[in-house]
Amino acid sequence: MDRECEERRQKIIAGFRECRNAFTAIGDETRQLILLVLLESDLSGIRVGEIAEKAHLTRPSVSHHLQLLKASGIVAVRREVTKNYYYLSAEETCWEEMAGLINLIFASVQEISSRSQQSEGF
Repeated sequence: MDRECEERRQKIIAGFRECRNAFTAIGDETRQLILLVLLESDLSGIRVGEIAEKAHLTRPSVSHHLQLLKASGIVAVRREVTKNYYYLSAEETCWEEMAGLINLIFASVQEISSRSQQSEGF
């Protein structure tokens, strides 16, 4: 394995370690539904009750899932006195790291596919 491939492999391994909790968190269908509600909401944030209503879930369920999403770096929260507003943020969450990992893997797959096609005479 050449040096460039090994460096890319090490970056992918590190990216998996860094993003493991986030990928696990977004693998759940209920959390995906909550993320869709957040994507459709005002970017300044939305409260648990509003998310529960729009997602047709109970408040305790939404609170539980939001805590997991927050702990894994997927959503951000802003507190105003006694109210919490949940939102998605490119700067405050791990979305950029996740996208970088996916792009690195995709580039690797493209390179492997290209080499495979070249060796087969395509």
